[in-house]
Amino acid sequence: MILNWFLLLLTAFIAYTLGSVSTQRVASQYVFRRNLQKLGKGNVWLSNFRRLYGPMGFVKLGLVEIVKDALPILIGALLIGIRGRADIGRAFAGFCLMMGRLWPVFNRYRGGHGCMALIVAALFIEPSVGITAALGVIAGIWFGKSLSWGAVAGAAAMAAVAVMVLDAQLILILAALIAALVLVRHIPSLRRILRHQEEKLSLKEDISYKFDEKF
Repeated sequence: MILNWFLLLLTAFIAYTLGSVSTQRVASQYVFRRNLQKLGKGNVWLSNFRRLYGPMGFVKLGLVEIVKDALPILIGALLIGIRGRADIGRAFAGFCLMMGRLWPVFNRYRGGHGCMALIVAALFIEPSVGITAALGVIAGIWFGKSLSWGAVAGAAAMAAVAVMVLDAQLILILAALIAALVLVRHIPSLRRILRHQEEKLSLKEDISYKFDEKF
């Protein structure tokens, strides 16, 4: 029993901590030597990173994000797998990862949309659930022109398919909790969208940040 709790707590700590780490901020400050919060739209998320470093920088960092999100889930599978339940380890680590992405301790609990982490976590729980979540995210972004709609649509699709394909009750509960975290986190964003106060997503390059740089 003590070992079980230790493995769960260790998994939670690793997954939440890695989820809280902003690869955009680390890459900007320690690789590119620029502060995202002082450039572009002043945020540390992928959309602002794309404005500053272009499509290739966006793609490269996106791949790093996938690896960073997958790592704690694999660690969770390894740790809980000691007790013969790697599937629960993946689902639990995915839940803790989403907590870190949505409420990161290193950014005063102000998280991003978590679309990438949602897809990665869902894929590790069950490939069909992950594919459906990815399609939901893409559809939400395409039709709603908003990352918030993408996250909400992906979470809703994940929950719906999880109910149909997952047999293990605990894993189903964890999948539902992951979706619930995303939905709760985006309530303020959805309110702004309904009030037409949310900026529409645009893939056009924004170079206005250049006028804020000091030469």
